[in-house]
Amino acid sequence: MDHTHNFQVIRRAIAAIYRFDYSCRFQDLADDIRLSPESFKRAFSFLVGISLKKYQQSFALDHAKSLLQKNLNKLQTAQEFGSSESSRQDDFFVSWEAMAPRAQASKGDGITIYEGWYQSPFGEVIAMGTDRGICGLGFTSEMGQDVARSDLIKRWTAAHLKPANTQLDNWMATAFSQWGKIDLHLIGTPFQIKVWEALLAIPNGHVTTYSLIANKIGNPKAVRTVATAIGQNPIGFLIPCHRVLRKSGEMGGYHWGLPLKREILAYEGALTDAQ
Repeated sequence: MDHTHNFQVIRRAIAAIYRFDYSCRFQDLADDIRLSPESFKRAFSFLVGISLKKYQQSFALDHAKSLLQKNLNKLQTAQEFGSSESSRQDDFFVSWEAMAPRAQASKGDGITIYEGWYQSPFGEVIAMGTDRGICGLGFTSEMGQDVARSDLIKRWTAAHLKPANTQLDNWMATAFSQWGKIDLHLIGTPFQIKVWEALLAIPNGHVTTYSLIANKIGNPKAVRTVATAIGQNPIGFLIPCHRVLRKSGEMGGYHWGLPLKREILAYEGALTDAQ
């Protein structure tokens, strides 16, 4: 099913919530995006599955800090990092494999990468993938199409680029529905891939810190190097670098823009709270 229209509606709604400082009424929001309340309610519920009020609460300024403290308490008492409480995540499986070091060192020489543009709840994305899985996913809302595409291409400049094939289309249909199975093909150094693997273990609706990731991979003193590897993650959303915050609960950085990081965390937090 093509969710392009619904994704566009949700993206416009998120932008409106941001403009209204998260306190707008449902009627005002529907008017702002020029939809009837009934049409907007159907589209919003279809993709988000919760009320506008619940989503606005998740967008609050202190949401990330409270979420971090909640998760840190769990990690300290039960060592739950990597487990999932979400039935929704139980229906979404991500498998991955790393590209051979030689291919990575040669910037993808001899590899065919397919590319295409897609819609998401967070705006337009560019996706790239090999025959084995998605290797790149970038958002355009903050940096634009040209920069987002160049940002991915520079990682594998020797690869042969071709328009999206059916397999990439199918993976992307799964990516934002969070239902089904998706394959990733990681192109990075051994250290980067180790960090990205740790990110994949963070459950949906949870957050962690840069220092905890460093501990997780057995390099507790390499916090800055870990942060650099997180910032170099080429597969936005699916490798959830947005779920990593500073110890203080502040957002830290995000390659595709901090407003987008907040939107994604609110989206995931609201979905988790609704279950």
